[in-house]
Amino acid sequence: MGVSGSGKSTVGAALAQRLRVPFADADDFHPQANIDKMSAGEALNDDDRRPWLELIGSWLANHPDGAVMSCSALKRAYRDQLRNHCADIEFLHLSGSPEVIGRRQASRPGHFMPASLLASQFDTLEPLEPGERGVAIDVDRGIDAIIDDYLAAVNQKNP
Repeated sequence: MGVSGSGKSTVGAALAQRLRVPFADADDFHPQANIDKMSAGEALNDDDRRPWLELIGSWLANHPDGAVMSCSALKRAYRDQLRNHCADIEFLHLSGSPEVIGRRQASRPGHFMPASLLASQFDTLEPLEPGERGVAIDVDRGIDAIIDDYLAAVNQKNP
């Protein structure tokens, strides 16, 4: 989970490969209307996200032996909606400052999410709360270090 440009797809694909489980990118589940809205510089609202999150939750539920999904999941309510489908979901919050994320986002031309929406993503972001299964890790590091730290934290919590 994390704001646009935090590295969710890159880290998610690498994590899935390490765990030998399926990977999917939540961006691929957006209906065209959502893509058009974001491409026009408009932030999605909860009504736009609800059916999208249902598709993501269903995909996760269809992989009971494990899977990795890169998904913004910016609000607790969105994560709760995913938990309705997959109660034992673990979140890896790829966190970083607006400056670090902005630099990363600028290096990926052609993505439908314009850099102008980054501030709205940070405004919407609700970090993991006590009681939510997950770990926040700083993105200003290498992919392997992020994955190593995440797996160590999860293994420590769930030996």
